[in-house]
Amino acid sequence: MSKVIDALNCKCPNCKKGNIFMNGGNLLLFKIPKMNNKCPECNYKFEREVGFFFGAMFVSYALAAAQMITSLVVFWYFIDLSPLRVFAIIGVLAFLLSTFNFKLSRSIWIYLFY
Repeated sequence: MSKVIDALNCKCPNCKKGNIFMNGGNLLLFKIPKMNNKCPECNYKFEREVGFFFGAMFVSYALAAAQMITSLVVFWYFIDLSPLRVFAIIGVLAFLLSTFNFKLSRSIWIYLFY
């Protein structure tokens, strides 16, 4: 369970102390989070090879799909909003959660191959 918590907090899989990302990014300024090349604590290299994080794109897709399906079920079936409003809510949620998905998908991908 501690590995899941460390992955959610974007901590280094090797030492569990260093941060994977330098900053959290800024969604309103369209800045993606900056990632450290190596752990600032133990010097563990996050990107094992060129193109290593290509697979994190699939993890991000799965996270976004799960969030959108959950939103659809909650807002359409339980709250009974119109389809247009549900579509708008899902679009806004996808935009707002994009930087979170970016960070979490890379963290999960690192932990899968640690």
